[in-house]
Amino acid sequence: MAEPLLVLDGVVKRYDDHTAVHKIDLEIAAGEFIALMGPSGCGKTTTLRMIAGLEAPSEGEIRLRGRRMNDVAPWERDTPLVWQSLALFPFMSVLKNVEFGLKMRNIPAAERTKKAMPWLERVGIAKYRDRKVDQLSGGERQRVALARALVTEPEILLLDEPLSALDAHLVIRMQAELKQLQQQLGITFCYVTHSQSEAFAMADRVAIMAEGRLQQVGPPREVYRAPANRFVAEFVGANNLLSGKVKSIAQGIVMVETAAGIMRARENPLLALLPGDAVTVVVSADRAVVSDSTADGENSLAGTVIGEQFVGAFVTLHLDLGDGSTFRAQLQQHALEPLGQVRGKRLSLRWKPEHTVLLKDK
Repeated sequence: MAEPLLVLDGVVKRYDDHTAVHKIDLEIAAGEFIALMGPSGCGKTTTLRMIAGLEAPSEGEIRLRGRRMNDVAPWERDTPLVWQSLALFPFMSVLKNVEFGLKMRNIPAAERTKKAMPWLERVGIAKYRDRKVDQLSGGERQRVALARALVTEPEILLLDEPLSALDAHLVIRMQAELKQLQQQLGITFCYVTHSQSEAFAMADRVAIMAEGRLQQVGPPREVYRAPANRFVAEFVGANNLLSGKVKSIAQGIVMVETAAGIMRARENPLLALLPGDAVTVVVSADRAVVSDSTADGENSLAGTVIGEQFVGAFVTLHLDLGDGSTFRAQLQQHALEPLGQVRGKRLSLRWKPEHTVLLKDK
């Protein structure tokens, strides 16, 4: 197995008596697109700043291609950072902004321009080379920031919520362009975001953080479909969580007693569950089949629709189960139309045991 490009080995960051990052172990491969994801204050930006050299780890090591980086100055690292604010120089032209990193490396002016222009072409802003950046749109400024970071041809590019200031329609376009650019260049991208849609649309792997700790690292589909713990299940996707206790285990099926009824799940030998164990039942909102007839599946519930949330071609129904809990079911609008007016209507839900995820409660 090839040695990873970047290694975080037991990395800790403390500020006085507050620990922002707790013993993170993470390996990032060359050419990988990894997204650090989590709520505000989870430690993802602090982790990125330590990789960039803007913060020093309190404990542990950061290694780039096997070289210890803890004491290497930011400007001596091959880890440029694209900021959320972009941090461009408004008094400089587009070309001068892109050339800036090369100038700091004492590269002659003619060579700087020769290196910068292909990047302006690549990100589609060559025609603005002489324009001041404060005369550009948000998307155009974003491209300037990317070109400035990439012109030095780094092995790894760090990005701190770079799309957060853009309009929604432009975010989707920039996601596609960023991923395409990363694949073409083969550069490792380490991308910080709080947006699930951004991370899942672009990343090869996502690393979910909470309270300074890594909760789960894996491909987006794996994290979405098989959350490692309750936090990930609540943070990722539109999951329904029901508390229960294992009633029995037989023929590969786990029977779980919940306030909403008996739920069935495929047995996972890794959990080593026993009757009486407290568990959390996780059902993704898009797994439940909704109908206005009696549910006849192996897992079934009934609830009253108390709300509808439309997003494009999809709608999420919020159903009151009658025990104080709410269940979310996501379906396409064309599947909802045969049900007619659903608000206030009692509907049935069903799903397969293999679509039930169990988490063992501590």
